Amino acid sequence: MAEKNSCHKVNIDSINSSGFGVCRVDGVVCFVAGGVTGDELEIKIIKSKKNYNIGKIEKIITPSPKRQENDCSVFKKCGGCVYRHVKYSDEIKIKETGVRDAFERIGHFENINLKPIISADSSLRYRNKAQYPVKNENGKFYAGFFASRTHEIIPCDDCLLQPEIFSEIVKEVCAWAEKNNISSFDERTGKGTLRHIYLRIAEATNEVMLTLVSTQKKIKNQDELVKTMTEKFPEIKSIVLNINPEKTNVILGKKCINLYGKGYITDILCGTKIKISPLSFYQVNRLQAQKLYEKAKEYMGDVKGKNVIDLYCGTGTIGLCTAKDAERLIGVEIIPEAIADAKENAELNGRENTEFICGDAEKAAEVLKEKNIKADIIIVDPPRKGLTPKLIETISEFNSERVVYVSCDPATLARDCEIFKNYNFNVIEATPVDLFPRTAHCETVALIKR
Repeated sequence: MAEKNSCHKVNIDSINSSGFGVCRVDGVVCFVAGGVTGDELEIKIIKSKKNYNIGKIEKIITPSPKRQENDCSVFKKCGGCVYRHVKYSDEIKIKETGVRDAFERIGHFENINLKPIISADSSLRYRNKAQYPVKNENGKFYAGFFASRTHEIIPCDDCLLQPEIFSEIVKEVCAWAEKNNISSFDERTGKGTLRHIYLRIAEATNEVMLTLVSTQKKIKNQDELVKTMTEKFPEIKSIVLNINPEKTNVILGKKCINLYGKGYITDILCGTKIKISPLSFYQVNRLQAQKLYEKAKEYMGDVKGKNVIDLYCGTGTIGLCTAKDAERLIGVEIIPEAIADAKENAELNGRENTEFICGDAEKAAEVLKEKNIKADIIIVDPPRKGLTPKLIETISEFNSERVVYVSCDPATLARDCEIFKNYNFNVIEATPVDLFPRTAHCETVALIKR
C-alpha cells in the first residue's frame, strides 16, 4: 500500500465519469484530480485506503496530447465543470465510453447497439438557467457557485457556461443587496433573507427571468430593484420572488410572488412555443435538447393515429415537440405548476389532442391502465433515480409497441433496461447526447421494443 504523503511517478491510463485520472500505485488503483489519459505525472498520495488511493498532481512531467489549457480561474475550486482541462473531442469519447460501460457492467448487455454520441456545436455559454448562491460577508455581498462536495461559495464573476448577460445581472443584484444591507441565508443557523439569484433565458425570444429566492415574502427596497433591473436590462420580462423559509439545502420553495411581468418567459423548442415559469423543468441546453428530442422522435416512429403517454412530462416539452401528429397525447407530472404550464403550452400551440394529469407517474400509470387507456408509445424521462420496478411492470402491461426512454443517468438507464428484458422487451438502440459540455453529465435516449 502506498503511504499517505508519499510521491510517485505515474502514467494516467484513463479518466472516469467523475473526471478523475486513473492510474495504479503499487498495484492499487489511484484517482488523480486533473489527470488526463496519457499524462506522465508526479503525484502525492493524499488519501490511502485498502482498495484505492487519491493522488494530487505535484508536477506534470509529460502532458497528454488530450490535455488543454484550463480557461476558467475557479475551475479547480468550483464543483460545476470536470473537463475544462480536456479537449472537447476527447471529452465526448469519455462520455460515450461511460454510457457503454454502464450498459455492459450494470445492465449486463454484451452487444448493446450504442450509436456515436451527439456532440455539442459549442461548449461555451450554452446554459439557459443558473442558480447562484449568495453571501453577505462583512458588508460585502457576492454570488458564485458551491465548491465541489461542499456548500462553500466560490465567487465567480463570469461562468463560461452561462450567457454573459447573467453575470451582468448578478453583479447588479449584488450591488443592490450590498447597498441595502440585505442579509444572506445561513444554512447552519437558518437565519438570513436572500438565498439564491436564479436566472433563466429563453434563447429564441431573448426573454430573461430573474427570480430571487428569499426566506421572506418581501425584501427591503425590492421595488427599487425592479425599477433598476428593468431599466438596465430590457431583456428582463419577468421578476419573481420565490419564498423558501425552510432550513434546508433545497433551492426553491413552493410559493412564487410575481413582482414584474407575467411570471414566465416563452421560448421556442423544435418549432413549439414553451412557457417557462420558475418551477418549470426545462432542458438547460436548448440547441442540444432539440437534437435529443429529434432523436426521441425518430425512435417513436410514425405517431399518426397512435396514442402516446408521456410519463414525467414536466411542462410537456417532449410530448408536444415529438407527438404533434399523434391521435392523443397524455402527459403525467407530479409538480402542479409544471402541469399548469403544460396545459398552457398545449393551448399556446393549438394542440387539442392533449391531456395533462398531475400525479405520481407510478400511480397515474396504474390508473390509466385500469381505465383501459390505449398506449401505442410510451415516453419516459425520469429523474436521476430512474424508474421503479413497479412502474416498469405497469408499462409492460399497456402492450405498447415501444418505449422511448430519455435518461440523465446512464447507470439507472442500464439498470432499468435490464428489468425491461424480464417483460419481453429488447433495447434496440441507444444514443448518448452531450447536453452538458465540460461537466460529468450525459443524457441518453434509448429505443425499447416489445
